[in-house]
Amino acid sequence: MSLPHDYAERVYAGVLGKLIGVYLGRPFEGWSYQRIMAELGPITYYVHEKRGLPLIVTDDDISGTFTFLRALPDYGNSLSLTPAQIGQTWLNYLIEKRTILWWGGVGNSTEHTAYQRLKSGLKAPASGSIATNGHTVAEQIGAQIFIDGWAMVAPGDPELAADLARRAASVSHDGEAVYGAQVIAAMEAQAFVESDLNKLLDTATGLIPADSTIYRVIADLRELRGKEADWMRARDWLEEHYGYQHYQGVCHMVPNHGLIVLSLLYGDDDFQKTLMIVNTSGWDTDCNSGNVGCLMGIKNGLAGIEAGPDWRSPVADRLYIPTADGGRAITDAVRVSYDIINIGRALQGQPPLAPKGGARYHFEFPGAVQGFQPEPSIEVKGTTSIENVAGHSALGERSLAIRYQRLAPGRVSRVRTHTFIPADTGDLGHYALLASPSLYPGQTVAAAVQADPANTEPVQARLYIRVYEAAGTAHFSIGPEALKAMERAVDALVPIYGPAATLTPGARHEFSWVVPETEGRPIAEIGLEIAPVEGYVPAGSVYLDYLTWSGAPNVRLGKPAKFGKMWSLAWTNGVDDWWPWWPLGLRLMHNEGTGLLIQGTREWTDYQVSTRLTPHLSASAGIAARVQGMRRYYALLLRPGNRACLVKALDGERILAEKEFAWAFDESHDLRLAVEGQRIRGWVDGTLLFDVQDTERPLEGGAVAIVLEEGTLECGDVFVRPVA
Repeated sequence: MSLPHDYAERVYAGVLGKLIGVYLGRPFEGWSYQRIMAELGPITYYVHEKRGLPLIVTDDDISGTFTFLRALPDYGNSLSLTPAQIGQTWLNYLIEKRTILWWGGVGNSTEHTAYQRLKSGLKAPASGSIATNGHTVAEQIGAQIFIDGWAMVAPGDPELAADLARRAASVSHDGEAVYGAQVIAAMEAQAFVESDLNKLLDTATGLIPADSTIYRVIADLRELRGKEADWMRARDWLEEHYGYQHYQGVCHMVPNHGLIVLSLLYGDDDFQKTLMIVNTSGWDTDCNSGNVGCLMGIKNGLAGIEAGPDWRSPVADRLYIPTADGGRAITDAVRVSYDIINIGRALQGQPPLAPKGGARYHFEFPGAVQGFQPEPSIEVKGTTSIENVAGHSALGERSLAIRYQRLAPGRVSRVRTHTFIPADTGDLGHYALLASPSLYPGQTVAAAVQADPANTEPVQARLYIRVYEAAGTAHFSIGPEALKAMERAVDALVPIYGPAATLTPGARHEFSWVVPETEGRPIAEIGLEIAPVEGYVPAGSVYLDYLTWSGAPNVRLGKPAKFGKMWSLAWTNGVDDWWPWWPLGLRLMHNEGTGLLIQGTREWTDYQVSTRLTPHLSASAGIAARVQGMRRYYALLLRPGNRACLVKALDGERILAEKEFAWAFDESHDLRLAVEGQRIRGWVDGTLLFDVQDTERPLEGGAVAIVLEEGTLECGDVFVRPVA
């Protein structure tokens, strides 16, 4: 099988459709049809503002879909990937009771139940089987909501998509839940090459047992469509025959799968109408709407999404994927799409795509803005709009047009995108947003801009970042009042400017900027400012070709001078508790197993990390590098029996080297760990103890972490530097 010629753009449309569907259905998730009609009416567009909720939210439908698919690249993009390996992926990226899942309790939340099985050592598929968990738990909706990515890596191959869906779904589900997941995956995979809905349904139902309930509900709805033209009466029929009252559990697969099929059958192949039906119909609206949006996006492409109202501008490609790999949490639909595209290409033996030399922001899909929006400051208000346009790129085919107007001294045009948790995130509900910044001091930012030849006046362009800085004075103390003070602290966004360039009409400029030290303040945004050179500047345009960054950080990860909370949220918290307000440094507590307090990104490769660490009654304590989650990293650890160990966590733990080293509780030691290619070195108190080569499935990049096993430790500032 060859990849479709428009594979990349169809994946992007599928990802956008998924996001739009989830954001559309989330504000009234779990509502009945009757309540929706009474309080909101038919859902024809976003209703978050009516409910006082943010549009861009954390949601298991999004984060689970795009996280569990990482099992493929993490295990070499092999088609021999097993359910057990996908289960290991769960254990690596999930932080218990914090990320991705609805942690609703064993026997109540299917995914929480499966996680507990995996954590106890039971491997998939037993972790999600009916034999282990019973029919009610095993046949809830979760198998379906996470499945879209497995379809998008198998374009035109519904058999492969259904098989991958079975493997992935079986980590947590069984029976009818798996069949529903296979139907969605098969339809989405075939939608890359087939637009006829009935043919998609024929293909998908041919891959599940004919005596299953999922098969029967699809057949019944198809028959009903032939004699009932009104979708509302069809919905009433579905509720009567396959509604929640027929099934136990919190959110069963069958009723919700039925609503997906019903909306497709009655949606007249129209993106807006199909989403209107599935959302207005109630039940698990964000889940159902996300699957429908993805399928319709793949099937009809960007043109189908854009045929109705403007779904894309409010979203601006933004999404959150909170996991133990916190540097990937604040991301966008283009980056996620290329992750999927390159998995699909790898499965076909094709090299990865890296538009504009692998630039982080490249705008190569029509309409893509990758999170860029005008900065909402008073000096920018009313001056700026953005548009994805063809041309004005030396390395690709598209660019981001920044349209400015009526600039005078004190009036500027600025656009920015988020590199960390946005200041206006709002209440995200029970799905937490754990994240680390994606940009750090010491890294080199590169960008290219071009002024429109039709501009009438030169303008000044310069890069800038904004960092979180707390108002008030430094105040770190011991006790509960310190925590309350940190929660009350307000962090403002403070700009730091990079180099400037004057752009005459038609001129192009390439920026290179080493990000300066921010003194513990996390970088929240990066952007481009356009200002008059002198006097008044009428309307014009500047085109952002690309923006990216690279290199090892040169940064102190520690307390800033002023007491706030955003700096502490830059640590992705994988320990039971930690006290960022502790005046002596950072104090961590973890009660069972191994916990990690993580910061950084997967893109960090060669660097060294160091800190001064004091173990208190801990089974082991140390630092880690190239951290890719809770169970993938290199670590330098102090362990019982007066041992220092260099370990590798990857599908279990392997000791790379160990030596006798006298240490004791409550005494401090300086630890340093360097990773360079396959070479791993570790120092304690300035003495090089370990210098090894790891050639067997080496970890090639990742964040840093403080590591704690069952106990308490303190540490000072953590330094990440280029390799000496």
